[in-house]
Amino acid sequence: MKRTITHLADGRELIYFDRRDDADRSAIDRRPLEPRPVASELRYDPLTEEWVAIAGHRQTRTFLPTGGTAECPLCPSTDARSTEIPSYDYDVVVFENRFPSFSGNFGTYGDVGGLSEVRPAVGRCEVVCFTSDHSSSFSKLSDAQVELVMEAWADRTAELSAIEGVEQVFCFENRGEEIGITIAHPHGQIYAYPYVTPRTKLQLGAASRYTGNLFADVLAAERAAGTRVVAANELWTAFVPAAARWPYEVHVYPHRQVPDLAALTEEERAAFAPLYTSVLRAFDGLFGMTMPYISAWHQAPVRQDRELAYLHLELFSIRRAPNKLKFLAGSESAMGAFVNDVLPEEAARMLRSQVDH
Repeated sequence: MKRTITHLADGRELIYFDRRDDADRSAIDRRPLEPRPVASELRYDPLTEEWVAIAGHRQTRTFLPTGGTAECPLCPSTDARSTEIPSYDYDVVVFENRFPSFSGNFGTYGDVGGLSEVRPAVGRCEVVCFTSDHSSSFSKLSDAQVELVMEAWADRTAELSAIEGVEQVFCFENRGEEIGITIAHPHGQIYAYPYVTPRTKLQLGAASRYTGNLFADVLAAERAAGTRVVAANELWTAFVPAAARWPYEVHVYPHRQVPDLAALTEEERAAFAPLYTSVLRAFDGLFGMTMPYISAWHQAPVRQDRELAYLHLELFSIRRAPNKLKFLAGSESAMGAFVNDVLPEEAARMLRSQVDH
């Protein structure tokens, strides 16, 4: 793998990940860009003990360009048009988000009154372009391409974890307009948070109170039961959790406990690729239509509870039937109390039948 670092016209970092050592990445960004926005504010909610990022500059971000590749900011540049990627081709690219929720470009932050503490939203937000092919999707990537994406994820996890003030690194993909994507090109994002996220705190808190290894025992129990296992190989297992919150939800665990993506071996990364893309294709095959989903890597915090954490991916969709979506209404949105419309065992059976095809 070849890794090339360059910069965009406004100073943002861009990194090419290539299979070929002779890839030419000397192209420059020809656009006249506005200065980068100052970092968002972090405001503390004393009632939930959680931090909320206030990012008003993100209102102006790109929203569903209608011209396909002619307007897509994530396609390669051409002689006639410059995009976020200066090169005329690429394998995998990572660059700093132009409209970040977290960054190191600090401004001035005043007292907002009340009981809320305010501080700069230190950190970083990056975009990961999985392929230069605008019409593709993660499920269509070759095993080699998935492995290259995983190399990029692992690289960025290690690099972002070293930034002062970063407490957790989160790699994820949003897919589908129903989920809320603003650009259709196959891509994901990476957030480097200045705090440990609420869901991670909940999971690690449960793990700390459990007698034994909670994550490993969950995986072992699902593998032993088999009822909710969707797909598996020697190094990974994908299963629907017994208490799934979402209509179609799959968790993917390596059989070896590791804290983050950077700790995976080459063999584990290679084994992940075909299993994961088969599960994604099963999602699309359920109703014969593109399945909106969120794919989220759960990694250990940078500085705490790393021995408790267990790297895993959580994949879920809001589609519950061919023309029906699960909306987070009163119970879920207001109280955080989920009601699932699909029996997890039935969801696993349906997905398993698609994986076998």
